[in-house]
Amino acid sequence: MKTIGIVGGIGPESTIDYYRLLLARAHELAGARSTPIVINSIDYWELRRLLDVGDDAGLADMLVREVDVLARAGAGLAIIAANTPHMVFDRVEPRAAIPLVSIVEATGDAAEARGLRRLGLLGTKYTAQARFFPDVFAARGLEIVMPPHDDIMYVHEKYVGELVEGRFLDSTRGGLVAVMQRLRDRAGVDGVILGGTELPLILRDVPFAVPLLDTTRIHIDAAIHAALR
Repeated sequence: MKTIGIVGGIGPESTIDYYRLLLARAHELAGARSTPIVINSIDYWELRRLLDVGDDAGLADMLVREVDVLARAGAGLAIIAANTPHMVFDRVEPRAAIPLVSIVEATGDAAEARGLRRLGLLGTKYTAQARFFPDVFAARGLEIVMPPHDDIMYVHEKYVGELVEGRFLDSTRGGLVAVMQRLRDRAGVDGVILGGTELPLILRDVPFAVPLLDTTRIHIDAAIHAALR
């Protein structure tokens, strides 16, 4: 198995989740007793600054540099352990020193495998306002449905103000479920993408009327399969 490199720290709680799940899933999927992993914990606040000012070129440059760190540390492929930075994935991938596994493409594969066609998307405002999920899914004949603006901002504020900091409150869980329920009832989605890697930490075990696509688990499985090839 190739060494898997993780661009992490976006934020710390989800990076820990990636590490634990990678070890567990590698054992389940490949019988691996140990999995070679390298983690590069990057500057979250610099990444946030680039997102806030809309500097896509600067964000791509930053991610290319951080993937290069993983390559020099011996990684054979890399994953960016967050959804939002994938907004510049098409700028990073051609310049990366090692192959990258896309969380968005992997989620598209998972949606198709489950026969889902119309999917709601939860994530940060950066993810909600960008085109990287809708464009990738449209190329597959799948539709992405966003919550209304007030719900987008609610999810974003809870995400950056609580979840990234490792605070997972029952009241917030209830609020996020209400956002998903409105997507189900008003937009008729047949699945919801947890399009932020902190979201599974608060919603992973919540029963819901339609499938919830856990992008962390999906990304990890895709990375393991790629590392085995």
